[in-house]
Amino acid sequence: MNAASAGGTVRNALSGYNNLSQYRKDTWSTLEEAAERLAAAAAADRPLDTHVDRVQDLIDRLSPIERYWAFPGPQAFQAGRRLFTAGKYTRFSRAVASVSRALASDSFRNGIPWSVAAAITDQLDHPGALAATTPAQRPYFEVLVVEDMSEAQERALRQELRAWRRPDDEFIYEIVVVPSFEDAVIAARINFGLQAVVIKRRFTQHSGRDMSAVADFADARSPGDLMEHSAEDRAELLGRALIGIRPELDLYMMTEITLEDVAASVSHHFRRIFHSREGTLELHLSLLGGIQERYQAPFFNALQKYSHRPTGVFHALPISQGKSIVNSHWIKDMIDFYGLEIFLAETSATCGGLDSLLEPTGPLRDAQDLAARTFGSRQTYFATNGTSTANKIVCQALVGPGDIVLVDRNCHQSHHYGLMLSGAHVIYLDAYPLNEYSMYGAVPLRSIKAQLLALRRAGKLDRVKMLMLTNCTFDGMVYDVERVMQECLALKPDLVFLWDEAWFAFARFHPVYRPRTGMHSAGSLLGKLRDPQYKKVYQAWSEQIRGATDEQLLETRLIPDPARARVRVYATQSTHKTLTSLRQGSMIHVFDQDFGQKVEETFHEAYMAHTSTSPNYQILASLDLGRRQAALEGFELVQKQVEYAMRLRDAVDNHPLLRRYMRCLTTADLIPEQFRPSGIGQPLRSGLKNMQAAWRTDEFALDPSRITIYIGATGIDGDTFKRVHLMDRHGVQINKTSRNSVLFMTNIGTTRSSVAYLIEVLVKIARELDETQADMSLAERAAHEHAVRRLTSPSAPLPDFSAFHDAFRPDTSTDPAVRTPEGDVRRAFFLSYDDALCEYLRPEQVREKLEAGHDVVSATFVTPYPPGFPVLVPGQMFSLRILDYMDSLDTSEVHGLRADRGYRVYIDKALEIAAEGTAG
Repeated sequence: MNAASAGGTVRNALSGYNNLSQYRKDTWSTLEEAAERLAAAAAADRPLDTHVDRVQDLIDRLSPIERYWAFPGPQAFQAGRRLFTAGKYTRFSRAVASVSRALASDSFRNGIPWSVAAAITDQLDHPGALAATTPAQRPYFEVLVVEDMSEAQERALRQELRAWRRPDDEFIYEIVVVPSFEDAVIAARINFGLQAVVIKRRFTQHSGRDMSAVADFADARSPGDLMEHSAEDRAELLGRALIGIRPELDLYMMTEITLEDVAASVSHHFRRIFHSREGTLELHLSLLGGIQERYQAPFFNALQKYSHRPTGVFHALPISQGKSIVNSHWIKDMIDFYGLEIFLAETSATCGGLDSLLEPTGPLRDAQDLAARTFGSRQTYFATNGTSTANKIVCQALVGPGDIVLVDRNCHQSHHYGLMLSGAHVIYLDAYPLNEYSMYGAVPLRSIKAQLLALRRAGKLDRVKMLMLTNCTFDGMVYDVERVMQECLALKPDLVFLWDEAWFAFARFHPVYRPRTGMHSAGSLLGKLRDPQYKKVYQAWSEQIRGATDEQLLETRLIPDPARARVRVYATQSTHKTLTSLRQGSMIHVFDQDFGQKVEETFHEAYMAHTSTSPNYQILASLDLGRRQAALEGFELVQKQVEYAMRLRDAVDNHPLLRRYMRCLTTADLIPEQFRPSGIGQPLRSGLKNMQAAWRTDEFALDPSRITIYIGATGIDGDTFKRVHLMDRHGVQINKTSRNSVLFMTNIGTTRSSVAYLIEVLVKIARELDETQADMSLAERAAHEHAVRRLTSPSAPLPDFSAFHDAFRPDTSTDPAVRTPEGDVRRAFFLSYDDALCEYLRPEQVREKLEAGHDVVSATFVTPYPPGFPVLVPGQMFSLRILDYMDSLDTSEVHGLRADRGYRVYIDKALEIAAEGTAG
């Protein structure tokens, strides 16, 4: 088979995958089975043609991609192919089985000093030989070497680097050699095991091989004609391309010219530059040292060391080192359940090798610095009470009484409470509604710009302090973060941004997700503002829009003035939700040009106000280890997370029984067409390349790891489906539902087995529905059909934010052209502490008052679960649309609505008192 047809074979087989590494493992597994059948047929002297063709097809599928991995390596792969060609089918079958099982179990990463030659030849005649020589396990990684070299030169380099290994090395590695820019980019994109890249002088621009097999997984295009550049400039361009894909990679350069000249010109991305003739010992030590920097977990190591020291505790915490448990006659089962180590590490000490969370100067400070480097921030702070606390800290640090803040009305309750505590004047922004599924999307950029322009007309832009948005939303809508910040800074150059990324901490570690994160966008935006070429672009653009009306500005893509704009970005992340951490472990990431001059002191005070003086050290240590894991294998784990999500989507939508009752909502279902200029309705299903194109251009994108399954056809509402059918009966845990949908999320801990179990459960539920309907009486069928109609028909329209009552609106202007809608949530919240100013009204009483033309004003937050956003906030006026929506909900859990008494609202006297305060 020629290269072109082999590439076509692979591309057809890849259509169901978003992860080339997973496709590779599955193909090796299939090849193992096919090789075993071939060997058995040969031994029994049966016809071989069908088996030979099948094995040949699978080898052709693997051939274009195997060169990008070190195990089993190109030489071993070719040796195996020769066994097959020579008809040595039994040895070939054993060889394939050994490789396949090592890939499936990742056992080749356990530090075995395997030889690529032995992997296919003699040792594989004795399958236990490799395992018998396994040393103590050491973390394994791979190093990409970019140079066009012969097979003999590659073999010599591999042997030279292996010769420097020592038994006390903490890590072990193998090399992958590629000859070109294109091959290097592809290897970085698809090989999870790569942790470092060595770029030499002699590499080509184009691969010279058929690239169709990987076209949907990696854009290998190189910038212009590389051969017009010097070797060092080519290395620089390649280094930038690789860092754009995998910012965690350690880059090294090997050259043969004056090192001092090169060192002065290359970017900071390269850790070291070596002279090619000085041998490889320094390179070997540097490769290990670079991994060691990311591997260290300073606070975890300090806590681990401290826990094994004998101490005398004459302070708080009787549980310290387990003393109050070990000597107990009644609670020793705590140790049986939790183990002793967790109690040995319990302490309230902040010295003796440990550190203080409130004033870190040692290992905790180092751990936070490493986290900042990993997540791309300038400063990172650990939080031990979840992102709820993190949001309040940021809000209190930056927002003062009377500052105007724009915030998504559907944000987490911590934002609402944080704004209430800070005394902000709040303008709530409405997300676009998805009435059919009883959920909200995200806030359109046009709406944000319209509010900023209105505030500018009213002369209030100087009071606008912050924009708060949730990225991504609970249901998976992801903002074009950099564009939002660009256009807002064009109107308000010092605007502060708080991106609530509680469910998005993992996004940093995927090249498609990363550009839509707060920290990456902040760094990218600052780089553009500092680019001399951008200044020329801005000058030309500003001339073009000179004299533009507000309506014209709404229709124009705005860019900020580089002389005035300040990049001030904060991101709060629930590490425990999407990365590895104990419950409540969160981080605050800061990328604020004005932090040191304007914010650091107030941030410290806010941090002190909301942070316990007795933080849980286990949570802090888990944050340290979670950062280590993300830095070293985040890319791999997030790729698997997305792959398993796509497997779940395909299994639901392609199963003939499941399709009758449920379907996965697509990007086109959840993001209206006007927000998708790419025009790609299902970017998740049409290959990684299309997904990347949509995420590059569309105003909103859909996180593939959020799978919203529409269950209206079951006749079962979302809350019942979750509690009764999933959790109570089958132990399947999910978080969010709407009246006719359930949300499943894959994460870095999801396994293929857990996805398979979920499919099994869904099929079982669908089968039971089939059986139940078959036995229904006419009355029961009518009731069932009514339930289906109710769930598949649009509910009452989702309500927008109505308005604050005038008594809680600081803007007393009577001119509607300049009056703005901000409200004083703090005054409305605390006024309700006086019971004499409040009363309870049942829903029908509220409706009667509204229909009679009277204002009814909420004294509390009213939040139904699901969906979990406040329909009413203190000081907000009721509307008939809000009542209709509340009446249409099927949920029984509504915070702020007393089943026995109704809604808590203000009496007229309260509004008079509030109005006097506003006037004053």
